[in-house]
Amino acid sequence: MSLISERIAALRVKMAEVGADWFFCTSDDFHGSEYVADYYKVREHFDGFTGENAFLMVGRDAAKMWTDGRFFIQAERELEGSGIDLMRMAEKGVPTMGEFLKENFKDGETLTFDGRALSTSLGKELKKIVDKKNGKLLCNIDIAGDLWEDRPALPSSKIFILSEDVAGESVASKLSRIREKMKEEETSAHFLTSLDDIMWITNLRANDIECNPVALSYLYITLNDAVMFLQESETTDEVRDYLESFGISLKKYEDVFDFLNSVEIKGKVLLDTKKVNYLSFLTLSAKAEVVDSANPSTLMKAIKNETEIARLKEAYIEDSVCVSKFHYWLKKNIGKIEITELSAADYIDSLRKAVPGFIELSFPTISGYGPNAAMMHYSATPESYSVVKPEGMLLIDSGGQYMKGTTDVTRTFACGPVTDEMKLHYSKSAAGMLALADAKFLYGCTGRNVDILARLPLWELGIDYKCGTGHGVGYILNVHEGPHNIRWKYLDGMREAVLEDGMIVSDEPGVYVGGSHGIRIENIILCRKDVENSDGQFMKFEHLTFAPLDKELLDRKYLSEKDVERINTYHKDVYDKTASFFEGDELEWLKDACAPM
Repeated sequence: MSLISERIAALRVKMAEVGADWFFCTSDDFHGSEYVADYYKVREHFDGFTGENAFLMVGRDAAKMWTDGRFFIQAERELEGSGIDLMRMAEKGVPTMGEFLKENFKDGETLTFDGRALSTSLGKELKKIVDKKNGKLLCNIDIAGDLWEDRPALPSSKIFILSEDVAGESVASKLSRIREKMKEEETSAHFLTSLDDIMWITNLRANDIECNPVALSYLYITLNDAVMFLQESETTDEVRDYLESFGISLKKYEDVFDFLNSVEIKGKVLLDTKKVNYLSFLTLSAKAEVVDSANPSTLMKAIKNETEIARLKEAYIEDSVCVSKFHYWLKKNIGKIEITELSAADYIDSLRKAVPGFIELSFPTISGYGPNAAMMHYSATPESYSVVKPEGMLLIDSGGQYMKGTTDVTRTFACGPVTDEMKLHYSKSAAGMLALADAKFLYGCTGRNVDILARLPLWELGIDYKCGTGHGVGYILNVHEGPHNIRWKYLDGMREAVLEDGMIVSDEPGVYVGGSHGIRIENIILCRKDVENSDGQFMKFEHLTFAPLDKELLDRKYLSEKDVERINTYHKDVYDKTASFFEGDELEWLKDACAPM
């Protein structure tokens, strides 16, 4: 019996002890964070899958795990021998988690999960299914966490304060705007569990979650005051005095549910059920009428102010230089020194760490060579990695957290001879990326309206990538943020947001051929107002990323004249904006890399 099988067996014993027939677990922490601290990796502990998005459902005789198309190849490998069946999300004939539960949950049975580690929207979906079968929910216990021996401690780090000249807006102003939205919604209280929202509102940052500069926290806002919940180990007199100057009092992180159970609410409470955890919802909805609406801060922080935009532009220039210097290093050294996926990642990481104002990476660098790059979120480890040979392609997806902003960029590099098919796929991916970045569109469009521009060159080949084209990016915050994104298909529960002036979003089409190669080309683009006339307000995008494409992978026979024009224009901008950071051989290389096709 494998270690994972033993853990599932122990879980079933515990389920029987508490009277549960089914156990459910997501990849979430108590705050719905994309990346979670080790303390919260309960689902991973019990199924062995290290990908960042999955659901685990365990019954007396069945164990199923759902994940999306980014992770199918990885999940097949990591679940092998565990006794857990892989359920491929959105694939034909594969039931959703809800459909599976409806089909298999019997009358009168009991489902258990930790209500702190589940979104309200998902908790309500599960409750609806269970209620129809006259079943029961146990969501105020953590049986899996209790079984986890040597569970890591909660992370604790030093909180730092962003001055107003860095944040571009005061906490007082942000609270005032949020309270105006609360009044519009006719609510008197608002509770948040999402860490990026809380950090944005308070202009605080920390390092409690790897790659996310956030502090574990909760925030309760009324029309007159506010209460923030922080770990005592992170609370200093400076932070306390700072928050109190804006009418925010402090309480212990672990006391949040005691507070929610005891607080008196006069009126309605505003909750974003796609973000707030289910146990918080249950607690507050027992006390007051809930208005289910997006956190006002989510859209506010997605629309960057002019201070943030100016600093982000500087951050992306400096970060793009790191990518270009890596490009030069790879071309110069491939086949001469041993380069592995790990050493390649270490090298580009070291370039970022040398940039003034560097805080940490914005996500663990993805370095995938050859077939490994076909796994969208592949992760090389010291136990499992590939040597980069002077042939084929290397994909590097990476980014940094700086005091000037958060970055994300992907480039795919030729390491030597490549196939004609690889050139075809790369050329079409590049064409799609630049076509989207060159878009002009009317205000009111969402990512659904413009997604086709990036995807069309690949669709014309009968090729698709099983993910969205773009995601929002935070400011000294999470590398993935909403509410906006670029995709043609919105999954159940996804909100669709208008593309606003000041939003930044990724633009990252690609091709993923299992067992052969993977290509992704990602720039970050800024949405701006363009001309306004009798037809309305037109919008456009501006590049923030300025790193060369690999011309060894671009083939004119697969590119239109417009494609070539866009490539040449982009490369001229790359050279003009970054040449001052280079000298000697590196500068000569950059001139050649950016020369017109």
